[in-house]
Amino acid sequence: MTEGASITHAAPLAKATEGTGRAAPLNGTRTPLLARVFIFRGSLRRPTSLAISAAASLLVIGGWEAAVRWGWSDPTFLPAPSDVLATLWQMASDGELLGNALVSASRVWAAFLLSAVMAIPIGMLMSTYRPIGAALEPLVDFIRYLPVPALVPLSIIWFGVGEETKIFLLWLGTFFQLVLLVTEDMNRVPQEYVEIATTLGARNTQVLTDVAFRSMLPGLMDNLRITLGWCWTYLIIAEIVAADSGLGFVIWTARRYMQTSQVMAGVVTIGLIGLVTDQFLRALNRRLFRYL
Repeated sequence: MTEGASITHAAPLAKATEGTGRAAPLNGTRTPLLARVFIFRGSLRRPTSLAISAAASLLVIGGWEAAVRWGWSDPTFLPAPSDVLATLWQMASDGELLGNALVSASRVWAAFLLSAVMAIPIGMLMSTYRPIGAALEPLVDFIRYLPVPALVPLSIIWFGVGEETKIFLLWLGTFFQLVLLVTEDMNRVPQEYVEIATTLGARNTQVLTDVAFRSMLPGLMDNLRITLGWCWTYLIIAEIVAADSGLGFVIWTARRYMQTSQVMAGVVTIGLIGLVTDQFLRALNRRLFRYL
């Protein structure tokens, strides 16, 4: 076969496999569906990914509903999804759900933004200047291993039982973890970037802000998204401290009276808020860093 004929026959094969992330079978047989989906580090089209996500979620919810309806689980301790949905709708209709969700979201975002504003520059400096890292790293490592619930009494002594205590507890569970993640992001910036910028005459502040920060930004966005999820996990702890509003307060109050459906409704609400927020941040990350 001549070279031109080889190119002619190779062109349809390249066109058939373009954008699929996998090689087409050479014998012309059709690859089974599972083999086309389960590919080592392969990629999925967006509709396929959404379909799999929806099917898996419906399977879990259906199994949960069936377990309760068929008597495999006591609804007193684990109500059916349909009962949780009915309670969720009733709480939303009464206006109780939205108001408490807004209160909780404001507390979480206040603590999270405060953590980010403090942790990003501190983490960058700890990675850039070794004396700062040597001074702060033992303190950060010590505090981030402390259980937040154990510090609730001290928080009340320091700040009372107002909003400051709730935001402080949320900040405490977020800030020290984020400092370490920012430091690691900064450590992963290639040294070649710094050397090239210095060779071109950039000052230290310019290298830090214009080169290193921009290089670490994609990883930082992922870590901020993860840390925001951690902040929500401390909500119950923060809102049992003399609170009279918030989703944590709703869950904790319903627990006292064994109103399990309300407890589950509050938990589902937190999960839905987290899911929507996480998907929004994922989409924002893909839009900002299309080159990755």
